[in-house]
Amino acid sequence: MALGVLLGTLLFLLVVGLTAALWGRRLPWTGDRVAVITVEGVITDGREVIEQLGRYREHPGVKAVVLRVNSPGGAVAPSQEIYQEVLKFRRETGKPVVASLGSVAASGGYYIAAAADRIVANPGSITGSIGVLMQIPNVGGLLQKVGIKTTIIKAGDNKDLGSITRDLTDAERRILQEVMDDVHGQFIEAVAAGRRLDRARVEPLADGRIFSGRQALALGLVDELGDLQDAVARAGSLVGIPGRPRVVQERRRRFSLWDLLTESLGPVLPAGGATAPITIQYLWH
Repeated sequence: MALGVLLGTLLFLLVVGLTAALWGRRLPWTGDRVAVITVEGVITDGREVIEQLGRYREHPGVKAVVLRVNSPGGAVAPSQEIYQEVLKFRRETGKPVVASLGSVAASGGYYIAAAADRIVANPGSITGSIGVLMQIPNVGGLLQKVGIKTTIIKAGDNKDLGSITRDLTDAERRILQEVMDDVHGQFIEAVAAGRRLDRARVEPLADGRIFSGRQALALGLVDELGDLQDAVARAGSLVGIPGRPRVVQERRRRFSLWDLLTESLGPVLPAGGATAPITIQYLWH
């Protein structure tokens, strides 16, 4: 008898533990709700947001999603991955997504927001910065001062393109500029498609400049002014939830000092102890 009670208790604790792990350490809930997914800080990886979208895709109680964006952007690929997953979520589930812009939702942060059905910004939110950036540190002079030389052996004329130990050649600069122009064009296309605007209307705004939320509203880059609660209410109204919608929100991964350092120093930190990573970024500085 005692053994049965013990096994039953252990099984119950296991089920509760697994449920808590899957749902942000929350017990199951019922009733129609709006899920809030947070995109915060420099965007270096889209997996956390994409996994949450996957869970809310299947949950019948989640009727709409608010994407709370408080980010200056980040790497191109994860920004694009989240953008595409938001579009796929909307298309395959029919559940609306409302973007809520926090203090900063610029560059890659705005790229992600453009995938939503509607964008709600505070009047003073910093947004826009439709552009692309690449930073290549040059430590060649420093290495020479301390007597360190680098020898490159390569097969392929452009294999060491972007080396941090020397200046770019004119030919290398042209190659990189072509890549940047193409990635910039992808940003413009994404905004035009997401906002249902002609490309010709977006191009003059895509020189990297930032806008306040109120300016963005006048330019058609956002739909309305309001805070997070307004965005939640808007999401609820789109699916017919009466009154103030109940919200479900998962706990974010705990932010560490190492995360802060790597986000701040990402362009200059060594990768694998050899060379600094050179990334193309949708990032507002």
